[in-house]
Amino acid sequence: MSSSDTPLISVVIPAYNYGHLLPRALDSVLAQWAADLELIVVDDGSRDDTPQVLAGYVARHPQLRAIRQDNAGAAAARNHGIRQARGRYALLLDADDELLPDALAALREQIDLHPQAGLFLGAQISVHPDGRERLRLPTPVPSTDACSLARQYLLEKRISISHCCSLFRRDLLLKRPYPETLRTGEDIPVFVHLLVSAPVVTLDTPLAKIHKHADSQRHQRDGEEHFARLLIDEVFASLPAQCAPLRRRYEAQRYLSLFRAAWLAGDWSLARRFYRHALSLSPLQSLRWTYARKALRLLGKS
Repeated sequence: MSSSDTPLISVVIPAYNYGHLLPRALDSVLAQWAADLELIVVDDGSRDDTPQVLAGYVARHPQLRAIRQDNAGAAAARNHGIRQARGRYALLLDADDELLPDALAALREQIDLHPQAGLFLGAQISVHPDGRERLRLPTPVPSTDACSLARQYLLEKRISISHCCSLFRRDLLLKRPYPETLRTGEDIPVFVHLLVSAPVVTLDTPLAKIHKHADSQRHQRDGEEHFARLLIDEVFASLPAQCAPLRRRYEAQRYLSLFRAAWLAGDWSLARRFYRHALSLSPLQSLRWTYARKALRLLGKS
């Protein structure tokens, strides 16, 4: 492939204060480099040594494109990288994770077999802080209507999509950018849009190691209800109008997540309010035993 040709796969890595882990991610891509690849790192205003780490890599690997932006969050960094990329497909690799050897070759083979697919879901290896590893295979995605797929992903949790072990058609990402107003769950509206927009292919080949570690970035609970409502709006802005009947159940599901978070924090009053609201929206969703047993235990909490 000449330098003027369009890359097949753009690997986009958003990075924020992960200078100590970024080399692992970069090395995992560069070790399987080929002429049809593109590698872009978007430094989201890091305050650690990420810029210095990137400068060293660019000096040794001029095919790497390093972009720096003011801190705006992971969604903005991913969007920036996707817009700057040229590949037909995009793989969004988190800075603290790594591709497995031959992952890109496996994806290249699947693209040849399924050129119309918009989403490729591979297996992953979850690595825990104590070194334990667990293989997670993707669940096959049925060929069915958009609303059935949305229900299985949003409500029944029968379809799982993760960054690092998924490949996305970039034109679909450009149509549904990551919502930058959200601070958590910003991938859900994007994933459900991809799921209902084009054929999905699953492969049992492990594509990435996803590392679980104590300093994984987390968010505060302040304003969670506000962001839950924003998330609901964003999800259904991405779906066909015929999926609108799912909205009440999905809103109930988001409030059940808030209920669980309040429960774990010991905020019994807030947990009661969230559960009552979820119950009013969808008894079917709220009376699932995993939630109902906690709600029953709230009767004895003051």
